[in-house]
Amino acid sequence: MTSTPPIRLATRGSDLARTQAGSVQDALERRRRDAELVTVETTGDRLRDELIHRLGKTGAFVRALDEEVLDGSVDAAVHSMKDMPTEQPDDLVVAAVPERASANDVLVTPDGRTLEDLPEGATVGTSSLRRGAQLQAERSDLEIEPLRGNVDTRVEKLLAPSLQAERERRKEAAQAEDAGETERAAFEDWLANRSALEDRALDRPIETEYDAIVLAAAGLERVGLLDELQVQHLPRNTFVPAPGQGALAITAAAGSDVVDLLRTSLDHRPTRIATTAERIVLAELGGGCVAPLGVHATLQGAHVRVTVAAYSRDGSESVEMNRDLPAESYASAARSFAREVADAGAAELIEEAKRDASVEAAEDAAASATGEEE
Repeated sequence: MTSTPPIRLATRGSDLARTQAGSVQDALERRRRDAELVTVETTGDRLRDELIHRLGKTGAFVRALDEEVLDGSVDAAVHSMKDMPTEQPDDLVVAAVPERASANDVLVTPDGRTLEDLPEGATVGTSSLRRGAQLQAERSDLEIEPLRGNVDTRVEKLLAPSLQAERERRKEAAQAEDAGETERAAFEDWLANRSALEDRALDRPIETEYDAIVLAAAGLERVGLLDELQVQHLPRNTFVPAPGQGALAITAAAGSDVVDLLRTSLDHRPTRIATTAERIVLAELGGGCVAPLGVHATLQGAHVRVTVAAYSRDGSESVEMNRDLPAESYASAARSFAREVADAGAAELIEEAKRDASVEAAEDAAASATGEEE
């Protein structure tokens, strides 16, 4: 490696965040630049039981890291692009956007069932208003229940009921009066061959029994779980992803020495263009994290293909549009397209979602003041 000081990369402490930051660290080290990870706790990490859309302003998982960048404690910060607010301080820049992973959502079940196969009234866990609305747009009978925690925790919550029921069934068979050595050995073998994640699920208290959960494919892939679980890749035309989903953003102080290094080493132009277009549409529509809104773009030759879907919170109403924008003027074209989407009815759906969020916040505050708990 070089004799220059290592590039200090701020990251959240979750396994997924550190894996993502580690991929940036590895990419820099392949270019003969030392890098080290610096773990920073964020507001989103501290409020573990609070749903993302109730955390306040967009950026609950971002601001603390960028503060470390701006005060010089670290050189750069690694974020999930979809967590980033659309408004950034003038002295902070997105120095690099690495090549995007899959932007798709996946449905995860304990037994491999698809969305169509779930029983009537099935309980599906998600912390995302967008995913909840999209699920109910496809299946209005579903019960959408909140789901928080890091990727591993969410999967454990899904698997816990079925694994614990299986353990009890096998345990009873092994302890039955007519059980022999074969049954007892089979039970011990079953216990011994659980993965670490399954072991944690076996010990996890059950609060909600989920029939399925919805997660980002990229997150599962980055922590090595995508191929271990039974998943259905949900189609992007009906489950339009969140702006920036699957992409990373590396922020640095404007004018700092690392900006050019990060950009030339790690920036992937098609991903930067696509995610910038998505974030422009998001900023124009003003959905933030309080409205069910999907925006996805891809660079296709001389055009940027942009798809937007805005929903009512129960999924019963939606406005969906797509457009091919000229790549040479995609930023201004994205703004114009967003205004068209707003005028087509998306603005009303987003304002309705914001009003609902304000009512929820007021009810939460009143309950807190009177000592009530849900």
